[in-house]
Amino acid sequence: MIRKISNFMDAFVKSEYTFLIFLTIVIYFIIKLISKIIFRIYMSINDDSRDRFLYKQKLNILSNIIFLISTFFLWETHLSNIITLISFISAGATIALREIIFNFFSGIYIKIKKPFQLEDRIEIGNDKGDVINISNLSFEILEIANEINGEQSTGKIIHLPNSVIFNLPLKNYVKAFKYIWNEITIKIPLDADVLETKKVLYKIINNNQVIKRIPQKMLRQINGASLDYRIYFNNFEPIIYTKVVDSHIELYVRYLIHPKKARNVENEIWLDILKSYKNEEIVLLRD
Repeated sequence: MIRKISNFMDAFVKSEYTFLIFLTIVIYFIIKLISKIIFRIYMSINDDSRDRFLYKQKLNILSNIIFLISTFFLWETHLSNIITLISFISAGATIALREIIFNFFSGIYIKIKKPFQLEDRIEIGNDKGDVINISNLSFEILEIANEINGEQSTGKIIHLPNSVIFNLPLKNYVKAFKYIWNEITIKIPLDADVLETKKVLYKIINNNQVIKRIPQKMLRQINGASLDYRIYFNNFEPIIYTKVVDSHIELYVRYLIHPKKARNVENEIWLDILKSYKNEEIVLLRD
């Protein structure tokens, strides 16, 4: 084994191997150059940033595949020597590169199984955000704040290894369908007219231009997802639940919304509620 390795190292300093290494580097830069030219041409005919990003991702994958195939044919007659060296150091390399290997195959799993995709809103462990990039070894999310702060973007990018999907629970807000249930809690006095208050609140919710279009969209998405998931809802329309808490009444306004639009829509609803309160159409609890 020692002699084989020694012969292999001696061969490497010979001009043949030097030429092959040089040629491999040249091929790599040529492929990357052609890839950049193609991408620039695509940019000149398509102004959509999302399309550009996805096209660049696919082009990078294709160029890497072409480079690997070219390298294989270039080094084909010398693979036996390389394999001899690799087999000798493989045990140590496997231990040293275990996490990289695990992340690489986790990346393959993500691309095939698709537990999440670009632009999905996910929560994994204590991190929550929108997926902005998926690579062979890792993925990145644009962090969002917690529910108290309206789940707005913080502007921070979180870099996560692909293997984390096997170590922590993953929540995908838009996996089967794009909408989630959101709730607003409204407190009114115990002696308030509950039925009249609900009537005003239903009018506010059902007149919201974003909310009113969602039930039909949700129904289509549920029907499409039913082949892959055992998910069903009996009602897609907004609903208001009632509960007596201590010395007041709490009304829970529940409606479907896209998670990225939740805060803006909730803001609109509260403005309409406050307008109705000012016009004395409803009574709110004053602490």
